[in-house]
Amino acid sequence: MIYLDYQATTPLAPEARDAMMRWLDGPDGMGFGNPHSPHRLGRQAAAAVDLARERVAALFPPGGKVYFTGSATEALNTVMRGCEPVRAGAGIAVSGIEHAAVWDTARALANPFHELAVDAEGLVHPEPEIADGVGLVAVMQVNNEIGTIQPVAQIATAAKAAGALFVCDAVQAAGRIPIAHADAIAISAHKLHGPKGIGALWLRDGVEVAPLITGGGQEGGLRSGTLSPALCAGFGVAAKLANDRMQADADHIETLWARALELFEGWTLNGSDDARWHGNLNLRRDGLDVARLMSDVRNVAFSAGSACASGSGKPSRVLQAIGLNDKHVKNSIRLGFGRYTGMDDLEEAAAAINAAASAQGI
Repeated sequence: MIYLDYQATTPLAPEARDAMMRWLDGPDGMGFGNPHSPHRLGRQAAAAVDLARERVAALFPPGGKVYFTGSATEALNTVMRGCEPVRAGAGIAVSGIEHAAVWDTARALANPFHELAVDAEGLVHPEPEIADGVGLVAVMQVNNEIGTIQPVAQIATAAKAAGALFVCDAVQAAGRIPIAHADAIAISAHKLHGPKGIGALWLRDGVEVAPLITGGGQEGGLRSGTLSPALCAGFGVAAKLANDRMQADADHIETLWARALELFEGWTLNGSDDARWHGNLNLRRDGLDVARLMSDVRNVAFSAGSACASGSGKPSRVLQAIGLNDKHVKNSIRLGFGRYTGMDDLEEAAAAINAAASAQGI
């Protein structure tokens, strides 16, 4: 199986796996301590969590604090539901291509909802029009479907001028490019070669959020529940590795991207070419039956453009937002590659996909 679905999840880094094993059993079978316990095993586990927090915090801008969560979705829900402006009834403005964790949450709340439109390249205007009464603006840094990199620094400035908090989903940016400044930022470990089941919420100093999960008062009272030292340690090592390898990984991606454009000549790119993370290749080919393509190319893991992550089968809201009609949306596929993708993998996958597409007579 050739794995080209890096936007869905990334392979676990061997270094992260090794770090986790110490806290699942350990060489002495005593690595299972509760990090909130006062005895020696608990203090050892707590030290592992503290080190992981420092390593994850190094991904973020200065001037804030990291809180571990169960996922980026939980982190985004925590800040969107718990921040003071939303609790006071202020409006929420989100881009038209936000992940469902932001879009569906904003629509589920009773607060006035405002959509920030994107252009045909999938970019929010750097000086968006923010309606009166909006207290929270949410724009992701890198889009998960088409890879566009938003002008979040300018949007954050516009949000501040409007008196609104700026929330950024940096899941697809973390470990790949420097995370931009915001009032609140969410990331996920498994999108940067860490384990599933853990994310992080970064809050700028001075930003207060009511807890979504209450109980034992862990994580400074913001997120109750016993932390997993294993997950934290894996996240921390993956974050450090991503920071240390950021340029090397980016160089590798650029090499793969350049070759991919050659291999898929004749296909149409969805979204911006320049303002884009080049590990995301969202393409379409007129007349392509994507369901048949995926059935014919079973040795390659990639995504279709016709269904969101929930598997609802509905056309992608993101591709519709950039102006694609339902026909073009259903002709689209997404290929994602990264650190562990070899050139041979990419070339073999492209050959299989192109052959299967040609067999459809297009």
